Amino acid sequence: MKTPLIDRRDFLRAAGAGFASAMAPRTWADTLATDAIFATAFVKRDGGFGAAVLSEAGKILHTIDLPDRGHDVTFDPVSKRSVVFARQPGTFAVVFDHAGRDKPLTIASIAGRHFFGHGVFSPDGALLYATENDFDNAAGVVGIYDARSKFNRIGEFPTYGMGPHELLLLGDGRTLAIANGGIETHPDFGRAELNIATMKPSYTLVDRITGDLIEKHELPPALHQLSIRHMDRDRAGTVWFGCQYRGPATDRPALVGRATRGKELELLELPQDVLSGFRNYIGSVAANAATGTVAVTSPEGNSFAVIDAASGRVVATKSLVEVCGLAPDGPGFMATTGAGQIVGDAGVTRSEPDYVWDNHMLRIAASA
Repeated sequence: MKTPLIDRRDFLRAAGAGFASAMAPRTWADTLATDAIFATAFVKRDGGFGAAVLSEAGKILHTIDLPDRGHDVTFDPVSKRSVVFARQPGTFAVVFDHAGRDKPLTIASIAGRHFFGHGVFSPDGALLYATENDFDNAAGVVGIYDARSKFNRIGEFPTYGMGPHELLLLGDGRTLAIANGGIETHPDFGRAELNIATMKPSYTLVDRITGDLIEKHELPPALHQLSIRHMDRDRAGTVWFGCQYRGPATDRPALVGRATRGKELELLELPQDVLSGFRNYIGSVAANAATGTVAVTSPEGNSFAVIDAASGRVVATKSLVEVCGLAPDGPGFMATTGAGQIVGDAGVTRSEPDYVWDNHMLRIAASA
């Protein structure tokens, strides 16, 4: 028997009878009887943009509109609010309640900055941290937002690199791991990449309280065009990262690596057929703590691989057209595609042909 996501009486008190009556009976039942829900951004085939909350069965439970294309979603288990960030060079992030109880709140980036699509809350939910571009100085920063005061921006600190993308809060609740992709962009030139010949990606650890640099790791000079982009932590606390290669298309550099505090970055040697299938592009990384596995997707290569975190061996692969969104689900993973498919752990596929699911997906557990 599934554990209710939230207590029925608490939900009714918070949402009111109007919300319950507005939902279809089946959607209402799905919301109340699920082990987890999933949040992701999307593009509609008619040109609209939004974010959706999905059930474990892949059913759409709730959607919100966005002014433009979104990217990733983060969740605060304290306030039970999520934030979806604009895809770079977007200048908005939208705070929403996955049950649809509260009106969404839009956060606007300040002048001279734009979002890079990712963020994370402090453990107490008081602060939101977002990777941003100080584009006139070609520098990465982390913007700090007061979640208890309408998400007013209260400061920033450097990422100690260029083109920061995903950031994670490590297990100590204080250290941020940041993937600096190394690519210079400026909104005057759209998404054009301005320094491919000289780019220098890095992985940094930064104290979120002081803004001080704790560690910085760069890839070898021969791999300076290997942009570090997306990450997740496995159950041992190791950070896994996925890369996107901006060098010659015929090259086949390693694209998946792991980072352990106090040690140099380690790039994994994957089987050549798996590596070639990624077409030099990892779009998402997700770890499943229950099974000790890590999955990566490549929408460019229409491929999805699962890796045993302890040994670094590939234990499963799957071909899915434009697969990218990824989140742990039971003993496996749920994935979404640009073709509108939602593929659950058991391999059951649900199709929403009007939706192009975006690059990332967040699992929100029942315990949250």
